[in-house]
Amino acid sequence: MADRIGASASDKTFDVLEALVEHSRLADIAAATNLPKATVHRILQVMVERGLARPGGTGDYFTGPRMLALAGRVMQRLDLPAQVRPQLEELQRRTGRTVHLALLSGDEAVYVAKVEAGKPYQLASRVGMSLDLHSTSIGKAVLATLDDARVVALAERTGLRRHTPGTVVEVRRLLAELATVRSRGWAEDHEENEPGVSATGAAVYDHAGHVIGGVSAATLSYEAADQPADEVGRQVLEAAAQVSRALGARST
Repeated sequence: MADRIGASASDKTFDVLEALVEHSRLADIAAATNLPKATVHRILQVMVERGLARPGGTGDYFTGPRMLALAGRVMQRLDLPAQVRPQLEELQRRTGRTVHLALLSGDEAVYVAKVEAGKPYQLASRVGMSLDLHSTSIGKAVLATLDDARVVALAERTGLRRHTPGTVVEVRRLLAELATVRSRGWAEDHEENEPGVSATGAAVYDHAGHVIGGVSAATLSYEAADQPADEVGRQVLEAAAQVSRALGARST
C-alpha cells in the first residue's frame, strides 16, 4: 500500500492521532487512516516518545499521559455555555421557547445556560438551579440513555420526589416513558416539574460519546399546545446533536 498521494507528514500524524482515540491495534489504525502499517508504526513511535501514546505490551497502542494532560487543560479553559451559545439561540429562534442547557451533577442536573424567549413573562428557571432527572425533559432524556437497572437504582437513591400533581413518581411508569423516549430521541415534561410549564428535551454527548446533560425548549403549557409536539421534538433533537458536535461528539 502506498501513502496517500498529497498527504503531508502533518496530515498523517493528525490522522493517526485521531484514529488512536477509537482504535488500539496497529492494523486497525492503519485501516482507519489508509496508511501503510510501517508509516503508522513510525508515527506511533514518535508519539510514544512525546507521551501522546503508550504501548500496551501486546502490540496495541493507547492514548498517553500527555494527551490526557492536554485534554484536561483544554477542558479547564473551555467556557462551555459560550461555546454552544449559537446553537441554543438558534433553537430559541426556531421554537420561540425559552431554551436551557443543563449538565449532569451526580444524580441531578444543573442549568448552565438559559436563552430567554422574549415573552412578557420569564420562566422561574435560572442558571445554577438544580433539577431532578425524573421530572424534567432534560432529565428524562438523560435517563433514557441508561439501562433500566441503572434507572431503578437511581430511583431508589433519590426517591422520585413529587414536584407537581403531574410528576411521575412510580418507577414502572417512568420506565415505560423512557422506552418511548429511547425510540424517538426526545423527552417531554408536561407540568411535571413546574405548574403551568411544559418542555421538550434531548440529551447532549461529549467527545467520548458520554451523556453529559441536555438541552430543552420550555414554554407555558397553553402556548405549547399551539405547536406540533413532533415538530418541536425534532428541532430540540437536532439542536442537541449540534451542541454535541460542537463539544467534539461524532455524528451518528
